[in-house]
Amino acid sequence: MKKTVLSTLLIGFSLTCLPLVSSALEPLKQAGKTTLYQRVLSTPTCELKKNINDATGQPVPAFSRYYVYERKNESNQEWLNVGPDSYGKTVGWINNSCAIAWNMQLTLVFTNPVDRDPLLFFKDKASLSSIVDADKPETLLKPIRDALKENKPSAQILAQEPKEFVDFKSNFYLLPILQGEEVMNGQGFYERILEVASVSKQQTIINKNNQPSTSSSSSDDNTNQVAPFKAAIVFVIDSTISMDPYISRTKEAIERVYQRIEKEHLQDQVKFGLVSFRSSLKASDKLEFVSKVFADPNQVKNKDEFKKLSASLKQASVSTAYYAEDSYAGVAQALNDINWNSFGARYMILITDASAIPGDDKLSSTGMDAAQLRLEAQHKGVAIYALHLKTPSGEKDHQVAASQYSDLTYNDFIHKSLYYPVDAGDVNEFGKKVDLLAQALSEQVKLAYKGESSVGNALNAKDDNNSNMLNDALLLSKAMQLAYLGDTKGTKAPSVFKAWIADKDFIKPTIPTAEPRILLTKSQLSDLSDIVTKIANAANDGLISADDMFSQLRSVAAAMGQDPSKLKSDSVTKIADLGLLGEYLDNIPYKSDVTGLDQETWKSMSGIEQEKFIRNLNSKVRYYQKCNADVDRWISLSEGSDPRENVYPIPLEMLP
Repeated sequence: MKKTVLSTLLIGFSLTCLPLVSSALEPLKQAGKTTLYQRVLSTPTCELKKNINDATGQPVPAFSRYYVYERKNESNQEWLNVGPDSYGKTVGWINNSCAIAWNMQLTLVFTNPVDRDPLLFFKDKASLSSIVDADKPETLLKPIRDALKENKPSAQILAQEPKEFVDFKSNFYLLPILQGEEVMNGQGFYERILEVASVSKQQTIINKNNQPSTSSSSSDDNTNQVAPFKAAIVFVIDSTISMDPYISRTKEAIERVYQRIEKEHLQDQVKFGLVSFRSSLKASDKLEFVSKVFADPNQVKNKDEFKKLSASLKQASVSTAYYAEDSYAGVAQALNDINWNSFGARYMILITDASAIPGDDKLSSTGMDAAQLRLEAQHKGVAIYALHLKTPSGEKDHQVAASQYSDLTYNDFIHKSLYYPVDAGDVNEFGKKVDLLAQALSEQVKLAYKGESSVGNALNAKDDNNSNMLNDALLLSKAMQLAYLGDTKGTKAPSVFKAWIADKDFIKPTIPTAEPRILLTKSQLSDLSDIVTKIANAANDGLISADDMFSQLRSVAAAMGQDPSKLKSDSVTKIADLGLLGEYLDNIPYKSDVTGLDQETWKSMSGIEQEKFIRNLNSKVRYYQKCNADVDRWISLSEGSDPRENVYPIPLEMLP
């Protein structure tokens, strides 16, 4: 078994953001670091004492993050003088035995368990490794899974993931990584085995053996479990010249589904919406709108009302400036202007024959690209489908559109893109896909509402050309139900303990069980945005001269206080060597497009590759700006901490 120790997972990060008070205390630094502070997480047994020798202390809010300002040994015990933030305020002493060292702010979040087994929390590394190393792990797993299904203890297991989806957004929890390594499993796939501390915002659940519960708080799917389950299916359709046949066929498909669900009195369970987009009015005000909501699923009561609201949607009377249209405007408006909260199943179906205007184009109304909109859709729990009409007139545009919409529609519930091309833009083939998709999604809601299992019951009709699309719809519907159940039942992560986990499913090793998020403060996010902007600007100058690019980056590094003599060294050849991004990204386990770039590599890149590099950086800056302005998603990790220490969970793919 090949192993590479992941020291990366043990390294913390903290951008310099010291108070403007010279006399303020400063937390202890991590060993060998100049800007990274020592941090710990409290457990429910912690007491905060004003003085170490006090008989009792104040109960500490469970799972708080504290900065360590001083360490002291007293009566063979180590005590920590702690504060809720890094701005010089200490609140007392806690015993180190009740604290979990957390010198990093990298956490894992569960993926939706729809197409995999529940993640297992192993008591020790050896037990986990024996299964990871096995060429047939299912043999070793069977007795463990069988015992847990019957709520019996297993010698190797501390707990297992709940059966429903644990929503990181509504039931915030931490799975801080303590240590880990990357291994090649017995089936030849790479995965990480990690020691984590399961820390959720709930009281510790102890079973009769005084151990964390080994079973999920949920029960198996049964009738009426998803009775209030409702769906919103919102079509986001291109209405530029040439789109009239597809607009008419989409309306026809919706009317057919409405007729079916009204016969079964399910019109309150399945709601349809319609949003349309064109392009910037800067090029022509005769386009009438960039994007527009024609029918809001929260307000449409029946088929006749939908038909009335959508009747005015026709294709534009004039051409747009580009072949590409502002698809992202329609997607963004559907995400932001429609209230999705009352729906358990949330679907968006994008229909267009053109690529999307990039976020950095002057005619873009959103300033966003596929990756940022995909993350926004994930946050709102909306699955995006794309039906791409590959008409002959757009042959040169097809590859660009396919790349954009494959990225936009990648679904983290089922780990694949929901992108479906329609060859030659054939109206009949398109109509068949729309019919089947709308029928499949509404059928799943009907089955859930009636309390029937959705697995294996999507549609009896078989269609080889569309079987992948129907199978995806079935799997996604089950994922939506798990997410809905987890939300309505308040399913939480297993309670506090240390354990070992694998970040991939044992039987399906390409499917992740958990994914990382970096928790950044406002100052960290602001600094990151600033430096990525400077790198993008330097890269833009580097389109003319690579020497100018790296000369400018050296000047930026010098202005940040980097040693000038070091910057002139022959060993400083990569952006990472310049120290621009600081220690907070040291060894974080992600593949960086930026830090490994050197002058020779930049020179060898084509103009198209260089421009793509710059666009990618600029789109990430726009994402940081959106996060910074999103007041509802900032999280406080400790009571009484300075609001500047609130954090935002950033996916690793959004790092430079």
